[in-house]
Amino acid sequence: MIRIKVITFLGLLVALEACTKNSPVEEQDNTSVLPGGPAENKTDWWKPKAGISFDWNLEVANQSDVYTTDVVDVDAFETTKEMVTALHAKGKKVIAYVSVGTLENTRTDGNLLPVEVIGNIYPEWPEEKWLDIHQLDKMKPWLINRFTMIQKKGFDAIEPDNIDGYSATNTGFSISLDDTKKFCDYIITLSHQMGLGIGQKNVGELAIDYSSKFDWALTEDAFNQGWQDNMKPYIIQNKPVFAVEYTDQTDQQFFSSVICPKAKAMKYSAILKKRHIDKWVVFCN
Repeated sequence: MIRIKVITFLGLLVALEACTKNSPVEEQDNTSVLPGGPAENKTDWWKPKAGISFDWNLEVANQSDVYTTDVVDVDAFETTKEMVTALHAKGKKVIAYVSVGTLENTRTDGNLLPVEVIGNIYPEWPEEKWLDIHQLDKMKPWLINRFTMIQKKGFDAIEPDNIDGYSATNTGFSISLDDTKKFCDYIITLSHQMGLGIGQKNVGELAIDYSSKFDWALTEDAFNQGWQDNMKPYIIQNKPVFAVEYTDQTDQQFFSSVICPKAKAMKYSAILKKRHIDKWVVFCN
């Protein structure tokens, strides 16, 4: 959940479009996996289409929760295998939210990371510390462990948070955009090998190159901050853009009367949430 710097690529978008036309917290599964990738390579995974409906709830999910959308995005650790199965039984696709660029002090898998890749506290989220994705090889056992947990629980896809450390200040590391691209290439390949879809989280400047690699995108405050057009490459390829706006920046009336018409015209799936991402949500009518 990071605010990002945005670069506009209108000329490149035109070229791309032309080419295309032609309850209590449950027990956590932290089984360690050796580096080198998953034991089996899948050849297929969930590939959603633009316009699919979406909801997002990072509170502990339980089977009494009611979701009216096609897709539900929930916490990878706090959501049990049984809950994922129950959502599937209701016809939902289920995305696992997981941080890949920070370590949260509430998680128990930090022992899989060497101390030299753990950096400074993320000021907006003081329970998290930045990770040095430049040292990707040292992070692979931890990433594989998290993705394997997600696969074992039966999720359909992964929402990888905090991939934009290169644009953050005072992470404790010198992370480049090139480091970020190499990191994204790795997590995309890893998730697909495991039969899991994966989305681009924020970082609008990656969309030109990565809309053909990621399976969908999720944005935060894109309309409020004015960078929503950067994600058009996903729609051009008929991939969803889940556009989340927050109540601390956008009031409900403005969301419904101004942002929703824009989002619908762009074929984005827009919702309004509170910053702590609980069950509260406003959809576009």
